[in-house]
Amino acid sequence: MADEADKPVSDFLDQNEIDKLLAQTTETQPKKSMVLGASATAAGTLKIEPYDFRNPAFLSEAELRRLRLLHEDFIRYLSARLSLYLRMEFGVKMSKLTTVTYSKFCESLPNPTHLSLFKVEPLTGVGILDINPRLALTIADRLLGGRGHSVKVERYLTEIEIALIEDVILILLEEWCTQWKAEQELRPALIGHENNGRFLQTSPKDAIVLALSLEVNFGDCSEQIQIGVPYYTIEPVVKKMQARRQKDTAVAQTAKRAEWQKSYDRITVPVRAEWQAFELSVREIACLRVGDVIEMQPTLCSETRVLLNGTPKFVGTVGLDSDRVAVQLTRKLPSEDSPHGKSDGRKIT
Repeated sequence: MADEADKPVSDFLDQNEIDKLLAQTTETQPKKSMVLGASATAAGTLKIEPYDFRNPAFLSEAELRRLRLLHEDFIRYLSARLSLYLRMEFGVKMSKLTTVTYSKFCESLPNPTHLSLFKVEPLTGVGILDINPRLALTIADRLLGGRGHSVKVERYLTEIEIALIEDVILILLEEWCTQWKAEQELRPALIGHENNGRFLQTSPKDAIVLALSLEVNFGDCSEQIQIGVPYYTIEPVVKKMQARRQKDTAVAQTAKRAEWQKSYDRITVPVRAEWQAFELSVREIACLRVGDVIEMQPTLCSETRVLLNGTPKFVGTVGLDSDRVAVQLTRKLPSEDSPHGKSDGRKIT
């Protein structure tokens, strides 16, 4: 006891003291279990779904390819509709479609610029549409009766110009929503505008954004329009699109699958077994007589080809079943490797 009292008091705990404290905490607290990424059902079973923390969007190349095809239709319809609305050719071409983080998307926005914030009902989240001020001013000039010449100024838009350009932006968003009508009816709505991407806080910095860049040629003005939509906004319709495609694929595979018909039961097909032993010249064949012996390799028995209606289909091993000759099938021949299917007269059968 005296030795323990003489020990210097330390402000730090050693490993034994830490283990004792942890053991006491475990005994006093009730045991709780938690499974990340899983939800318990009424029956007590767990439903676990895969989740990629490095890429929350989890869009594969095939899914991005389908989204590109969908947006190509959107671009084609948008170009035709705005050309009629502005009574002047409005050329649109896809520059890029990719997924980036929200912070990188905001950093890529130019300055000065014009940003329109929009929502898509009934989905959640706020999207961003970035239009170059030169292009916006050229469109506003055309709406006021101008010839559509490029306005070579670097400034922010006035309230009147914003009101004019928002009509065009709303048409653009309506066409974008129309492309999803096969999955769900969407309604766009403008909720505000900004002129600097640094002050935007519509989504978390690490949120994944589907970024679409469009190259626009209007008169002698050639500029870009960018659309950024958070992935969690369009995730419900993307999942519906994937489910519909899987269903269509399953239906197509079921339709292509051949079904057995009762009328097939009485159809007869000629079956023949043969060996591809060796080749003989015409002179050797002419010299063959009754009683001649032709030597054959022992392995030929296990390489017996079975032909259905003259087409090689299987390889098997020949043998005796009671008093009858039989062939046990060992493997199936690929259809592309099968020859034209008829014997060439050089095989000994």
